[in-house]
Amino acid sequence: MRHLPLVLFSLPALLTLGLFVLYPFLDVLRFSTWEWSGLSEPRPVGLRNYQDLLQDPAFWGSLWVTLKFMLLALPLFVGLSVGLAVALEGAPYERFAKSLLFLPGLVTLGGATLSWYTLFTPEYGALAQFLPIPPWDREGFWALVMVVLFTLWRHLGYGVLVASARLKAIPKTLLEAAYVDGAGPWEAFCHVVLPLMRPAVTFLVVVGTILSLQSYAAVFLLTRGGPYGATRVLGYYLYESGFENFRLGYAAAVTVVILLLTLLFAYAQLRLLRHGEE
Repeated sequence: MRHLPLVLFSLPALLTLGLFVLYPFLDVLRFSTWEWSGLSEPRPVGLRNYQDLLQDPAFWGSLWVTLKFMLLALPLFVGLSVGLAVALEGAPYERFAKSLLFLPGLVTLGGATLSWYTLFTPEYGALAQFLPIPPWDREGFWALVMVVLFTLWRHLGYGVLVASARLKAIPKTLLEAAYVDGAGPWEAFCHVVLPLMRPAVTFLVVVGTILSLQSYAAVFLLTRGGPYGATRVLGYYLYESGFENFRLGYAAAVTVVILLLTLLFAYAQLRLLRHGEE
């Protein structure tokens, strides 16, 4: 009885979580055991979709592309977030610069991709008249780089705000003590600022990894997985399986695999954050 008020106060959140998270997840698990095109009658096939998934070279190729995307985007996302937060700290234009960095995240995704096409298309883009734009519409490496740059442009402002919030929580007396002991700016950053920013850096690493695993919209709107599958990340592979090849049961199995990978990294986030607090 003592815990009854806590249960009652938690009930609306638990009901919402069950209705919009748990129930859809259980439905996806059920769909993943069907062979279903969305038009025909579903036919139970057990775990065959998962067996086909593990034997599909396209799945492993899209997983490899996702890992390459993560290896390109994640260090830049974390490094630029921390670097810009440190560079802007205490500057007279700090708030204005952070507002500009955060602004792309407020622009609608369709409008943002349209503006990037207008500016960066190699043949007729506005900037192609003045700058050497790589042929990202024909070469796989540059297409992946373009998606990475677009993703950074969209999310960098959020990373800077997270890093800046942690930076402002560091007591100034610690830096003053380091300078009194003879440390220069670089030594103070490496031995005082960076260790104390470890929770924020860990958070950005894990969030950036999860965003990489679930990336889809930028690829869909900019490259459609091309050229030659060079930007076919797991999210776009899921879209192709379900809505182009009409294998909705197989696509549900892909969804479950992506969710398991996401949960794995979420667990790693919890462990890393707890370790950082110790």
